[in-house]
Amino acid sequence: MEPHFLENFVQATFDAIGGAEGRTLVLGGDGRHFNDRAAQVILRMAAANGAARIIVGQDALLSTPAASNLIRLRGADGGLIMSASHNPGGIDADFGLKFNTANGGPAPEGVTGAIHARTLDIRAYRILEAQDIDLSTPGERRLGQMVVEVVDPVADYAALMARLFDFDAIRALFAGGFTLRFDAMHAITGPYARAILEGELGAAPGSVVNATPLPDFGGGHPDPNPTWAKELHDLMLSPAGPDFGAASDGDGDRNMILGRGIYVSPSDSLAVMAAQAHLAPGYRAGLRGVARSMPTSGAVDRVAARLGIPCHETPTGWKFFGNLLDAGMATICGEESFGTGSDHVREKDGLWAVLMWLNILAATGRPVKALMAEHWARHGRNYYSRHDYEAIETARAEALVDDLRARLATLPGTRAAGLVVAAADEFAYDDPVDGSHSAGQGLRIRFEGGARAVFRLSGTGTEGATLRVYLEALETDPARLERDAQEALAPVIAAAEAIAGITRHTGRTAPDVIT
Repeated sequence: MEPHFLENFVQATFDAIGGAEGRTLVLGGDGRHFNDRAAQVILRMAAANGAARIIVGQDALLSTPAASNLIRLRGADGGLIMSASHNPGGIDADFGLKFNTANGGPAPEGVTGAIHARTLDIRAYRILEAQDIDLSTPGERRLGQMVVEVVDPVADYAALMARLFDFDAIRALFAGGFTLRFDAMHAITGPYARAILEGELGAAPGSVVNATPLPDFGGGHPDPNPTWAKELHDLMLSPAGPDFGAASDGDGDRNMILGRGIYVSPSDSLAVMAAQAHLAPGYRAGLRGVARSMPTSGAVDRVAARLGIPCHETPTGWKFFGNLLDAGMATICGEESFGTGSDHVREKDGLWAVLMWLNILAATGRPVKALMAEHWARHGRNYYSRHDYEAIETARAEALVDDLRARLATLPGTRAAGLVVAAADEFAYDDPVDGSHSAGQGLRIRFEGGARAVFRLSGTGTEGATLRVYLEALETDPARLERDAQEALAPVIAAAEAIAGITRHTGRTAPDVIT
C-alpha cells in the first residue's frame, strides 16, 4: 500500500514478460483488503502498457483455480491474481500479487527471477490517468483503447465442474438426506460453494457457512486445517456432526476434508482420490500418473504402484507440477499443505477436491470413515503429521537448518528415541520435462522400518521464519490402523527433536500448529 510499490511491481511484471502490448490478460482476487483498489491500478497500468483486453471477475473477484481456468479457456496470455493465499487479511495483515502464465499455472522460476531482477532497476512505470471503471456488473467497457470484460466469476468454473463430476449422482446423494457442512471461512470460495453445492446440487440451505467474502475474512485466519477451522473440526468429530465436512482457504485453492468422526489428512485424501478417481466421469479413462510434493506422505505412492502408474516426487510449490501436467505425465497432484488438483487447471483447487470426494461417496455408498478403513486395509496406512513452529527469529531458524545440514552425512546409523537413521540427505529435483535443477528443497531423515522426518523453512509467512517438520510412519498391521496419528508418530516426533535440537535452537517446546 506504500506509494508506487504496487505500480513498480506490476510494471516489472509486464516488462519481464516482454510487455503487455496487444495481450489478453485475466485479473481477479480473493476480495481481501486492498483487492478493489489494486484492481483499478492494475487496469489503468495494463491500458497504459497497450494491453488489448483484460478479463476481470465481477467486483474484481476470482478464486485462484477459477482464474487458472479462465486463462486456459479464453486463451489468455496470462493473468494477475491478487491474493496472499491462506494468510490473514485486513489493513494490518497481508496482500499479495502473482503472475500466472498462459498455461494457467504459477510463473516458473525463470519468470519470477526476471520479475525480481526488473524490480531492482526499474525507473518508471506507465499508468493511464482515468476514473475508476465499473466492475460491479458483467459486460464490456473501455479504458482508453483497452477492452475491460467483466465476467461472472463463478459461471465458467461451475460449468467445468459439471463436466468433470457426476452431478446427477451427487444430487441423488443429497436428496437421500446426506448432510454437509462447508466452511468458506469468509473467503472467496463462498460464492462458488453456494452456487454449486446448494444451488446446483441441492445441499440444504445453510450447508455452506461463512460464505460471504470479507476484506478481513471476518477476523479469522483462512487456512483450512484443524487449528484455524477448529469449530468445523470439532463438530465433525462429534456424534452430532453431519455426514461430510470441508473447508477452503482465502483464494480457494486449498481444502480440508472430514467425515463424521474422522479427519482425513491431506496426504490420505490425495491417495483416496487417486485410488477412486475412475468413479468420476472426467477421470473414467484412468490416470496417466500422479505427483506429490516431497514432504507429502508416501500414501499415494502405494496407490500408484497398485495401479501400475508413475508417481513423481517434486519440490514444494504447485509450479513444479505444471510441466508434468502439460506433458501428460500426471493427472492428479497433491501437497500435504491441503492442496490437491488435477490437469483440469494448473493450480490446486479446493472445491474440485470437495466435489471429487462427494462423487466418490455417491458412487460407493460408503461414509468417509468406512471408506478410509477400507483404503488402509488395502494399501496400509501412512501415519502422518506436520508440526509448524511459526514466526521464529529468522537467524535461529536458519541456524537450526544449517547445523542439521552440516551433520547429514554423519547421521546414518545414529540411534534416536529408539529409532535408527537409515539415510539422510537434502532433496534436489531434476525436472524430467525441461531438465531444470532445483536444489535445497528440504532435509530428509529416513529411519529403519520406513518412518521419516523432513525439515523445511517455509516462505509463506510474513513474519520471521516458519519451521515445518513433517513426520511419517508406515503401518501395515491390520490391528494397528486405527490409532491416533500423534500417538503412532510419538517415536518419530521424539527422534526428530533429538536429532535437530528444535528446542535448543528455537526455545520452542511445542509446535504452534499441528496438522
